Amino acid sequence: MANLQIIVFDVCGTACALHRSAVREFLPMPHLWRPPALPRPVAGFFNLGGHAVPVLRLDVLFGLERMDDGAEANLYRHLILIDRFTGSGTTAFLVDRVLDVVSVAPSQLSPVSQEGTLNGCVEAEVTWDERLVHLLSVERILMAEEQRALAELGQQAQNRLSEWAVEA
Repeated sequence: MANLQIIVFDVCGTACALHRSAVREFLPMPHLWRPPALPRPVAGFFNLGGHAVPVLRLDVLFGLERMDDGAEANLYRHLILIDRFTGSGTTAFLVDRVLDVVSVAPSQLSPVSQEGTLNGCVEAEVTWDERLVHLLSVERILMAEEQRALAELGQQAQNRLSEWAVEA
């Protein structure tokens, strides 16, 4: 069986990973706009080629404590772009740092009990660089209600962005 490529990243000192096939790209932290009354897990939105991209804070979703949330700490954080949960557009995960793209053999993956994680979002664990890494399922990071709420917020942000579009 072929090796699996994963993207390893850090969230508040916790090593996590996503399947490489689920990730479109990763970016340095852009300027985000944050409309009033956004839920805490949504860091804001950014404009990617005329599309409003929602940014989710994995630290908040996973209940992890952030040591430094100042402006300087945000300079070195990364965004991981994925296809939106609803299938239209893009969503980004805000992480502290993308660490590596690695190849792991299927035999290196240890299954995890689905009851032990929120919504079963951790599908396996692997040891990398002497650290335990949680391999996440993109489809299970948000619950269905959260996915619907995010889609609605994304549509509102897209509408606002479209209001500022200038005809060429």
